[in-house]
Amino acid sequence: AGWFRRLLQKPKQSSSCSPSTLHSTASRSPSSLSSSSSSSSLAPSSDVARPRRPAPVDISSSGSARWAKSYDVCICHSEGDLEFVEELVAYLEGQPQALRCFLQLRDSAAGSAIVTELCEAVRNSHCWVMLITPSFLQDPWCRYQMHQALAEAPMANGRTIPVLKDIDRKDYPRELRNLYYISTALKENSFRQIRDTVLRYLEELCRSSASSTE
Repeated sequence: AGWFRRLLQKPKQSSSCSPSTLHSTASRSPSSLSSSSSSSSLAPSSDVARPRRPAPVDISSSGSARWAKSYDVCICHSEGDLEFVEELVAYLEGQPQALRCFLQLRDSAAGSAIVTELCEAVRNSHCWVMLITPSFLQDPWCRYQMHQALAEAPMANGRTIPVLKDIDRKDYPRELRNLYYISTALKENSFRQIRDTVLRYLEELCRSSASSTE
């Protein structure tokens, strides 16, 4: 009878603390416990700062730095490529911003020296499009104007815009090798690229000018 009473008095193990449960808890490392408890604090925040876009600038306003020069873009080309250039000029001048283009045969003053006109066109333009073609490479006046543009702005800051047409990449002038060029394989696409490059430079110019005067 005594052993039967001791059997009845033996405490039962709690179901919430079974040996398997204890073993599972003990086998978890402190790092895993702390990781699970702090996972909510490591979640990405929705308030992470994002890079700010540049404020829009009106390059057509009367006080913008755009009007400091007579032309937005000078088209440097050979006479053999005039038809293509006239299409490009019509496209640029027909944009909402009405980009001002210097076209040598149209805008040069009659009776002026060629050297003078070429130099003035470079100095009085914000950007220079170099239409690199076989005719361009053989024209000494084209190469002269290219060197004038590089001397005016030797650093690659978007002002000199090489455009390749009907030539192999190996014939690309060495003087321009540090500049990305635009290919005319798709004419409409190349026209848009030229427009966007000119507008990007003008916007940066006007933005910098506005911030320096504040």
